[in-house]
Amino acid sequence: MAGHVLVIEDEPNIIEAISFILSREGWHVATHSNGEDAAEIVRSRAPDVLILDVMLPGRSGYDILRELRGDAETENLPVLMLTARGQSKDREMAERAGASRFMTKPFSNAEVLEAVRALAPA
Repeated sequence: MAGHVLVIEDEPNIIEAISFILSREGWHVATHSNGEDAAEIVRSRAPDVLILDVMLPGRSGYDILRELRGDAETENLPVLMLTARGQSKDREMAERAGASRFMTKPFSNAEVLEAVRALAPA
């Protein structure tokens, strides 16, 4: 049984693509596109997996992730970070912030599905 995925991303075409891919596989997908209140949204929705973009309006994905990792309620939440910048320093920043996995855009449908399946609690 698939669970709940929260996608925090500000590009409508990426939101639509990820939502379609995951919904088709039975996941319940919620979306949010503002970094400013993203941490509160994560806490209120309590997803099984979070897909988090690095560059968001209001606040960076790295800052949001550091806040989530510092909170006992969300410290173990599986997080897939998405970024358009795939250099090794970006990957290192994501790892330091506490990302479970890191994926660069553009990505394939299969990559997203595989990552979410791997991150989802059994």
